[in-house]
Amino acid sequence: MLDVVVVGGGYVGLSVAVSIKQAAPHLGVEVIEAAPEGAWKKDPRASAIISAATKMLDVFGLWDRIEPDAQPINRMIVTDSKTSDPVRPVFLTFDGAVEDGHPFAHMIPNVSMVAALRDACAERGINIRHGLRATDFRDTGPSAELTLSDGSKLNTRLVVACDGVRSKLRDFAGIKTVTWQYGQSGIVTTVEHERPHDGVAEEHFLPAGPFAILPLKGNRSSLVWTERTEDADRLVASDDLLFEAELERRFGHKLGTIKVTADRRAFPLGLTLARAFIAPRLALAGDAAHGIHPISGQGLNLGFKDVAALAETVVEADRLGLDIGSVNVLDRYQIWRRFDTFRMGVTTDVLNRLFSNDVTPIRVLRDFGLGIVEGIPALKNYFIREAAGSAAHNRPRLLGGQQI
Repeated sequence: MLDVVVVGGGYVGLSVAVSIKQAAPHLGVEVIEAAPEGAWKKDPRASAIISAATKMLDVFGLWDRIEPDAQPINRMIVTDSKTSDPVRPVFLTFDGAVEDGHPFAHMIPNVSMVAALRDACAERGINIRHGLRATDFRDTGPSAELTLSDGSKLNTRLVVACDGVRSKLRDFAGIKTVTWQYGQSGIVTTVEHERPHDGVAEEHFLPAGPFAILPLKGNRSSLVWTERTEDADRLVASDDLLFEAELERRFGHKLGTIKVTADRRAFPLGLTLARAFIAPRLALAGDAAHGIHPISGQGLNLGFKDVAALAETVVEADRLGLDIGSVNVLDRYQIWRRFDTFRMGVTTDVLNRLFSNDVTPIRVLRDFGLGIVEGIPALKNYFIREAAGSAAHNRPRLLGGQQI
């Protein structure tokens, strides 16, 4: 019988496996991944990783491998405008340094991060089984029985569901969600530009939704472009000339000529919050527990916070001789993470509704609020520390760069 089976081989699932196995090498840990072997190498996207998450990766011994591909975010600029505005005034700026002089976030290619985490799994003896899905989950009392798509069954003390926002394991366990759609989609692509970005990230609040420019290594940037779903579908399906013309209206000319260098994809945006993060023998982590709007860039980082809290909960329970899959043990993880997740879900929902419109009184009010934050350095510092995961209150050890 295994001790922990992680369903989902993305960065959150792999991080759960590595964090538990590193702190408790005697535990038997396996990862079940639906995608075929090598599929992760085709992911063209990049992700913003907060300072606290890089500390966790450093504890895993992986940050030195990832850092050469990571672009620090040295500064963040926030503007509020229409695409037709001749000038886009800057309402809010954040310098990128946090507590120890590290940038509050880095942009990291997904393939670099997954490659490092897969290497860590191999080094720790964690088996990754590809091309398999969970088709059933049952709590049998002393263990859980997990049925896979090839008909095989696994018995384990704990199953960790990292199988995405449409989690089947969550459904098998009867966990309900609070869910709604925004009628928006996020267009994701990569561009090259003539001039260097100097590590500056920008978020433009436009009537249809935020348009984020996130720096990558070299003269390249990753874009997260929010549009109404029907407009996003039309843009993704359009020819290159039309797409780049619409992109240029939003991107501007500050970095010179731009050129799209990656496939463009559109992802529907919504809010999904699990009503419970645990069930007997089951814990939800990452998008299986929460899917939020990308307006704050915190979705993946919420998942890394789940990883750190769950690993600490499981490892400490094991050291005390407790049953790591019992509800009594897992409830500590749920209490630890559910309020923070709910708070972030509500925050992103309110921000999206507040900024994704062109109602003049609301626009005046929100710009006034941004101006107040810009004028109070202590308040800006608080927000940047929260965004970087550097607030010390109840922070899991891994996020502070400590071993469990």
